Amino acid sequence: MTDDPPLPGRRASLLVVARSVGMATGLVVAYYMLPLDEPFDGGTVAGLVLGLIALTVLFLWQVRAIARSPFPQLRAVESLAALVTLFALLFATSYFLLERSTPGSFTEPLTRTDALYFTLTVISTVGFGDITARTETARVMAMIQMAGGLLLVGVAARVVVKAVETGKRRQAPKNK
Repeated sequence: MTDDPPLPGRRASLLVVARSVGMATGLVVAYYMLPLDEPFDGGTVAGLVLGLIALTVLFLWQVRAIARSPFPQLRAVESLAALVTLFALLFATSYFLLERSTPGSFTEPLTRTDALYFTLTVISTVGFGDITARTETARVMAMIQMAGGLLLVGVAARVVVKAVETGKRRQAPKNK
C-alpha cells in the first residue's frame, strides 16, 4: 500500500485536455468575434488595469481550487491554460485598440492577428523584430506585459506547484 494519492485515469486526463483546448479555442474565437470599436482612451486603460486585477483574482481562486481538487495536477493544467490565454488576449486586445486609436503606435498597422502575434512574441521573448512598439504608450504596455509575463512564469508557476503539492498532501492518507 502506498501513501500516494490516486492517479487520474486516462479518461479524466483526456477530459482536462479537451476542456483546456476547448476553453482556449473559445476565448480566441471570442477575441475575433467581439466588436472592438472603442477608442483607446482612459476607459480602455482602466479596462486593462481591471482586467489584470480580475486575472489576479481568478488566479488566486484557481490556486485554492487546485489545492482542493482530487486531481490537483490536472486542475493546474486547466488553470494555467485559462490564465495564459486570458493574459495574452487581454494584451492583444489592448494593442489592437491602441493601434486603431493611435495609428503608428507600432511599426505596421495591427490587425487582430498581428496584435495577437505581437503579444505572443513578447510573451515568448523571441521578439522577431518585424513588429515593434514605436510610441511611448505602446512601449509602456509592452513593458507591463513583459513584467506580467515574467510574474506569470516565475511567481505564478511556483504558486501553482505549491498548490499542487498542498492538494497531494491533503489527499494522502493520514498516518497509520
